[in-house]
Amino acid sequence: MRFQVSLHGHSLRTWLQGLFVCICLLTPTSFAQVTSPPDGFRALLNGQDLAGWHGRPHLDPRKYDEASDEQKAAWREDMLSHWTTQDGVLVNDGKGVYLTTDKQYGDIELLIEYRTVPIADSGIYLRGTPQVQIWDHTNPKEKKNGAEKGSGGLWNNSAGAKGKDPLVLADKPFGQWNKFRIVQVGARTSVWLNDQLVVDHAIMENFWDRKSPLFAHGPIQLQTHGGEIQWRNLFVRELSSSEANHWLSEHSGDSFTSLFNGQDLDGWQGALANYEVVDGAIQCKSGHGGVLHTAEEYANFVARMEIQIPPGCNNGLAIRYPGEGDTAYVGMCELQVLDDAHEKYSKLDTRQYHGSAYGMIAAHRGYLRPAGEWNYQEVTVTGTNIKVELNGTVILDGDLSQVTEFMAGRPHPGKDRMQGSFGFAGHNDPVRFRSVAIKRLP
Repeated sequence: MRFQVSLHGHSLRTWLQGLFVCICLLTPTSFAQVTSPPDGFRALLNGQDLAGWHGRPHLDPRKYDEASDEQKAAWREDMLSHWTTQDGVLVNDGKGVYLTTDKQYGDIELLIEYRTVPIADSGIYLRGTPQVQIWDHTNPKEKKNGAEKGSGGLWNNSAGAKGKDPLVLADKPFGQWNKFRIVQVGARTSVWLNDQLVVDHAIMENFWDRKSPLFAHGPIQLQTHGGEIQWRNLFVRELSSSEANHWLSEHSGDSFTSLFNGQDLDGWQGALANYEVVDGAIQCKSGHGGVLHTAEEYANFVARMEIQIPPGCNNGLAIRYPGEGDTAYVGMCELQVLDDAHEKYSKLDTRQYHGSAYGMIAAHRGYLRPAGEWNYQEVTVTGTNIKVELNGTVILDGDLSQVTEFMAGRPHPGKDRMQGSFGFAGHNDPVRFRSVAIKRLP
């Protein structure tokens, strides 16, 4: 690292800061406090070499598999030139490709410690996507980019988006170790820096494709450019579907009213004979259908629930249902509930897959859990707009009043309906719903 020596001004302070930090980084005792993983976590580094990692530049993860073997080998050589392990600590000289896990991750809790030098810039890519920011918050050249707010923000989120800037400045002085705790469920990302919450359940945007959600899975990457950085105590814990669902429910806010008591169908109307309560969940009886709907009507609302879809099964959510008729057409819409990975559904119209406003707007696919697992879903209805968030990822967000093309050319006269019941549109399959709750919106 070079510093311009001056008798006064910022340059001298920077030089002295850099000298002190470089001495700390070169001191053998600086590598102390490498620990074992906490219960439930596993170490991402073995403390001896870079097994389990490979080199990758700033690259759309969808394009990595397209790279030639020669290109991947060159990235590996570059990695070995700039990344080393010393006494259990990972050291990068401020140059080279990014260190990338071989394993792909979805919902995780990540613990990681780092320390760096003045003027340096780095970050942590999640699912191959930039990034949880790390930088020098005292660097005047980066003030225009928000550096003075500190590290930990989702810097590549759009301007003004939640999470782009950290909630508080939590960076420690140079020479000291900083520690991150990151929880990511779907695109929902929370970050603690030095035990202070800096990002609170914000959606991490897909830097590579702004029109699409964050990838469901991807590698963890350690970014580097601009100065030496050291890393230690890298531990990860993959979250189960039940843990992820609990996390999302706990962070969905309050003021929800339960629609299901877990014992019977009190408060529900419609196809009562075609549904039953099984293991604390509402289940459509096999070979039966019809709409089971609330006695009350709702205009604007948020509904949340857990959904279990057996292999190849189908159901739907009735939105602003008038109480009779086919909710897909006479209600505002039917939101499809479907095991859309099943081979028998491989040739459907895109507007028929899970989360879609049936026949009108297609949802993004690839965010359902494997058939038989419980999914967490929230539906927000405001005016003519409807948003579906599945397992922490927004898979649909659209205005039905703007839809002019319909599947099979069949119009949906109820799409502009402004009030109605909420319910389940059974299609002969034993799909289950539990933890069903709703919150009215203004």
